[in-house]
Amino acid sequence: MQTVRLSSKNQIVLPREAREAMHLKSRAELLVVVKGGVTVIMPKPEKYSAALSGSAKGIYERDYIKKERRSW
Repeated sequence: MQTVRLSSKNQIVLPREAREAMHLKSRAELLVVVKGGVTVIMPKPEKYSAALSGSAKGIYERDYIKKERRSW
């Protein structure tokens, strides 16, 4: 784990290890998500639909959608 310092202009430099792990290049756009006391920095996806695909997996029981459709 590495630490970074916030500059007087409120900027940080991501360590090389982090940039390489995220496959970032110069001028890459990043998303910053704050949840509670945790801040997550991640590359901005090219397609949000692909990035979100499967993110709700496991939230509903196995046959939930089938049951809902039958109730219509």
